[in-house]
Amino acid sequence: MVAHDRRGHGRSDQTWTGNEMDTYAADLAAVIEALDLRDVTLIGFSTGGGEISRYIGNYGTARVAQAVLVSSVPPLMLQTEDNPGGLPISVFDGIREGSLKDRGQLYQDFAAGPFFGANRPGAQVSQGMKDSFWLQGMSGGHHNTYESIAAFSATDFRGDLAKFDVPTLVIHGDDDQVVPFEVGGKASAALIKGAELKVYAGAPHGITDTHKEQLGQDLLDFLNSYAA
Repeated sequence: MVAHDRRGHGRSDQTWTGNEMDTYAADLAAVIEALDLRDVTLIGFSTGGGEISRYIGNYGTARVAQAVLVSSVPPLMLQTEDNPGGLPISVFDGIREGSLKDRGQLYQDFAAGPFFGANRPGAQVSQGMKDSFWLQGMSGGHHNTYESIAAFSATDFRGDLAKFDVPTLVIHGDDDQVVPFEVGGKASAALIKGAELKVYAGAPHGITDTHKEQLGQDLLDFLNSYAA
């Protein structure tokens, strides 16, 4: 398995420019080509689903065997005239405002609320899980993470999804308060020819933590189905 930190996030260099999907996809392409990876299964969570969608849109699937979108932002989060079901710009302007005013608190609020579904009755989300989310958020460059808000919310991936020609699994929680199911997973699966859609009942956005065993098994089953 190969994983890379998004430009400006995690342990990546905090470059000032390139905080948009075309460059994110180009960075992914550079990693794949430098390592000469072939028959790759691309798995993208949230904004990462946008990265792999734009990669396929820009670079094709010559090196790709399968794709998986997990709680992902495609096809288009932002409400526009031709995407009336999207989220209004005020939602993302609010995130931008919070990032500029007090981004540490913004990440704490996301962790304590919508990201893991901790604001739902009966939710059991550990303090460690919340703290880990905060730490990962704060490790990114402020400028980079701020500009990524536009990248994940306003990028139109509909043309990219139309170019998917490999087996694709779409996984999404139907109680995702960050990328609503109707906006994300359901819409993406409808646009990708032959896509398999798995819906996690009552699950939040951060299923990589809250549903890690179920997600891990579904990913293994999908990988093995190709190997067979």
